[in-house]
Amino acid sequence: MRRALFLDRDGVINIDHGYVGRVEDFEFVEGILAFVKKAQERGYLPIIVTNQSGIGRGYYSSEDFEAVTRYMLQKMREQGIEIEREQVFHCPHAPEEACGCRKPMPGMFEAAKKRFDIDMENSIMIGDKPSDIEAAKRAGVGHTVLIEKNRPIRREEIDGL
Repeated sequence: MRRALFLDRDGVINIDHGYVGRVEDFEFVEGILAFVKKAQERGYLPIIVTNQSGIGRGYYSSEDFEAVTRYMLQKMREQGIEIEREQVFHCPHAPEEACGCRKPMPGMFEAAKKRFDIDMENSIMIGDKPSDIEAAKRAGVGHTVLIEKNRPIRREEIDGL
């Protein structure tokens, strides 16, 4: 079994400008790439779990989301992070659809656990909303961290991982 570093996308990996569905609007949170790289060096598999209700609401398309995802992953790889598309789980549904994958439901975490044989108890979730943390806890993730939206990751947090 492997340990995972679960990350929300908007507000944790990138600046949340509200429904980020275009590459031009994607901007990494300061320090996040160094943090993910350090976690990977320490044996954590980075996995992104992100609600993307902008798709379900018609603000942007699945193709737009995939273009942003390709851009994000390429920039991560350029920083030495080993990550593939299969490590990105997203819920495209609007909240009123009440699906099992939209956080705070644990569906994305459960799918990741099955796909990658994740040791949930020894994994970490970093999110910027209580629903991120609730979903992780429902899925059995042992360590959760709620951070302020768009907050830069400090050097001591990277070093202390």
